[in-house]
Amino acid sequence: GFRVRAKWSQEDQGRGTWSIVVTEIPYGVQKARLIEKIAELLMARKLPLLEDIRDESAEDVRVVLVPKSRSVDPGILMESLFKLTELESRFPLNMNVLSRGKIPNVLSLKGVLKEWLEHRRQVLIRRSRHRLGEIERRLEILAGYLIAYLNIDEVIRIIREEDEPKQVMMARWSLTDNQAEAILNMRLRALRKLEEFEIRKEFDGLTIEKKQIEALLASDARQWSTIKWEVSSIREKFGPETELGKRRTQFADAPEHDLTDIAHAMIEREPVTVVVSEKGWLRAMKGHLTDHSLLTFKEGDSLKLAFHAQTTDKVLVFTTGGKFYTIGADRLPGGRGHGEPIRIIVDMANDQDIVTAFVHDPKRKLLLVSHDGNGFIVPEEEVVANTRKGKQVMNVKAPDEAQRCVPVAGDHLAIVGENRK
Repeated sequence: GFRVRAKWSQEDQGRGTWSIVVTEIPYGVQKARLIEKIAELLMARKLPLLEDIRDESAEDVRVVLVPKSRSVDPGILMESLFKLTELESRFPLNMNVLSRGKIPNVLSLKGVLKEWLEHRRQVLIRRSRHRLGEIERRLEILAGYLIAYLNIDEVIRIIREEDEPKQVMMARWSLTDNQAEAILNMRLRALRKLEEFEIRKEFDGLTIEKKQIEALLASDARQWSTIKWEVSSIREKFGPETELGKRRTQFADAPEHDLTDIAHAMIEREPVTVVVSEKGWLRAMKGHLTDHSLLTFKEGDSLKLAFHAQTTDKVLVFTTGGKFYTIGADRLPGGRGHGEPIRIIVDMANDQDIVTAFVHDPKRKLLLVSHDGNGFIVPEEEVVANTRKGKQVMNVKAPDEAQRCVPVAGDHLAIVGENRK
């Protein structure tokens, strides 16, 4: 398929400020609906890098995008807009064709070009045969005219005296029905000497053209040579150098940006405190709380752990079953109530509990240890789960279960067991 993106540029506004000006939008996208959609996303706070949008279009498209601050990366801002709006549209290229006009098939680009060339050849052959038929019919009429001119006095006499002049002329000069009918329908002014010269000239010209078409139909090489000439003629008329055929759009590779940066650009960055209860209820309190004694929980439940994060962070949850679950901090329920059970947010088994939770740092390494003392070190970037089902990192069998998950650094590790050794 193809991706079609709006054409934009960065416009300096002076004093270090700038704005983005969109001058072209993808084909088929309604500008009014596009601006309305961007405004809705602004109201929903899903475009934290964008401050405002203005439509300054007259005859040409001019949509102005105002960033939140001068420190915003214009590329990241546009990537977030491309991801959420119709400033970028996609359309597929399915080459489903009727091969040779009969057989349904899915072809490659090379196969399609071959089919097109073969189609052009068939069109050339049909067109040539049609033209050949027209020439033969016209030559038949012209041959009859020439016979009439050579015997003009006798033709006039037969028309004046005979009751069936058509049959008499056909018998006299071996004319066809079409030739005799054409002679009878000939106007008197066509009997001029000049008209005879013109007919002979037309007859000779059509005879030459007939021979050329017959030679074309008899030679594959001439057919492909003619197709080449036709394609070259089309290029001269509609090529990229011509006013009519010059390219309106450009081909380019999409700019490469960090996917994490793009994801962060679509989330309002705010400080939160992630609260995890003993019974597995999660919530995100606004701000970075320092006093956890004011937190309330359901009856029989209590605080397990709490830590500071940003709404753009990923929260990793490690369970006793050895699984890691990844939850965006912006997806956690708010702090007005007691939150939600983790099993509503991810597909966590009922016989598993939360061991720990923390903010993801891809540069760290983690030490995973089970109750029986089995363990290993794993890079934190390898434990991130992309689905609700989580990622099985540590395999444990009942009654053993995952017990610890702690970040580690350095070359040595010391562990103390329950036996104090």
